[in-house]
Amino acid sequence: MPSPHELEELQATAFAGIAVILTVGALLARLARRFRQPAVIGEITAGIVLGPSLLGLLPGDLTHRLFPDDVRPLLSMVAQIGLLLFMFTVGWELDWATMRRRKRSVAAVTTGSILVPLLLGMSIAWVIYQNHSVVNGEKIDFFSFALFLGISMSITAFPVLARILKDNHLTRTKVGALALTSAAFGDVIAWCLLAGVVAIVTASGPAGFTDTLWMSAGYGAAMIVVVRPALARAVTWTSKRGSGTYLAALVTAGLLLSAYITSNIGIHPIFGAFAFGLVMPRKPTELLEEKMLRPLQHAGELMLPVYFIITGLSVDIAGMSATAWGELALILTAAIVGKLLGASLPARSFGLTWRESMGVGALMNTRGLTELIILGIGLNLGVLDQTLFTEMVLMALITTAMTGPALPYLLPRTRMDLVTPRRPATPRPSAPSREQAPAPAPARDASAARDTAPAVVRFPEPADDHAPDMAG
Repeated sequence: MPSPHELEELQATAFAGIAVILTVGALLARLARRFRQPAVIGEITAGIVLGPSLLGLLPGDLTHRLFPDDVRPLLSMVAQIGLLLFMFTVGWELDWATMRRRKRSVAAVTTGSILVPLLLGMSIAWVIYQNHSVVNGEKIDFFSFALFLGISMSITAFPVLARILKDNHLTRTKVGALALTSAAFGDVIAWCLLAGVVAIVTASGPAGFTDTLWMSAGYGAAMIVVVRPALARAVTWTSKRGSGTYLAALVTAGLLLSAYITSNIGIHPIFGAFAFGLVMPRKPTELLEEKMLRPLQHAGELMLPVYFIITGLSVDIAGMSATAWGELALILTAAIVGKLLGASLPARSFGLTWRESMGVGALMNTRGLTELIILGIGLNLGVLDQTLFTEMVLMALITTAMTGPALPYLLPRTRMDLVTPRRPATPRPSAPSREQAPAPAPARDASAARDTAPAVVRFPEPADDHAPDMAG
């Protein structure tokens, strides 16, 4: 137990480290934007730069001086709160009604973009398992290792994708709407699969795994049957009074309590925050965005960059061997090919051109912060060693960075068809008339078409680079 004076020194060191993280992250995020990249690319790079891969190579052991071992638990706590806020906003921004409007095409693209990379990832696990089968002196079960590697390759970062689509003016195109809706639905499936893997790894035998499943099912039922109606009544009461002063604080308390419960169940705290976001009411939208969403996003923006240094401290590019670089090439190939084939072929089968279909595949190849969260879980659980963790972080960085520069070639704006909102039926004119131009959609809406008729898709647009770059 540190003395009061030692604790004060640790806190002061943590303050200095966070100041460095925020400054370097802001600078590199701004630089990333100049190269048509989402801000998260610059922030991930900042974490790597401040870690042993670059700053640690300089004389004076600067990485250890800025982020000594005793300070890292304090930084980790700040980072975890930022992650929980982020996961809540991701859950809240998913719109189930939107996903139902284009069920068949979304289901096909989602299934392909998850299943193909998952199978390729599990195949690669068979090749590289012997090099990474022991972590911290413990033998890793092959099935858990393979399933985790496959899931980490199948993820698409919905929040980062939303930002990329907005920056490239693709939100209201058929391609953009299909990719965004599929990514949102895929996120839910991927998190459910990951929760299963976490339960398998952390359970103490078959009986422990069964207990975890039962408790998870009970938790899910309680969230739907009890928590969701209670939240709806609370929000209705708040909106009638016209005051949401304490809404953000109460929601934060709720998501932290939900995270506490899932942590005790054995499926990681982030699932609790994500689930709380899923059951949180969406209406009245203006009140919730102003009094709840924006405050939580702004708080997350300040805390989430600390997660990148936590990640960067475990990334050691300089220590990679020739074998590790060969594994990275194999992982990159499987990740890219898996997403391109898994998303492009179903998109093509629903009437998109080959060029548009490849655009959908390129968009679904975006991984971003969501991938880092999954990899961090794998590292903490002892499923990934530091070398494989480094390889997977580089894969996430490269695949996300590929998307922005590729879009102008795959999806020229002059060739993109806009999705128009469905309008109420009107009496047929007595004489045929020219097709009129569709009315513009509201600025905050992203539109997507039903398989047989166009419809509006509503996704809350990010307020800035972190919301949803606070993403993913």
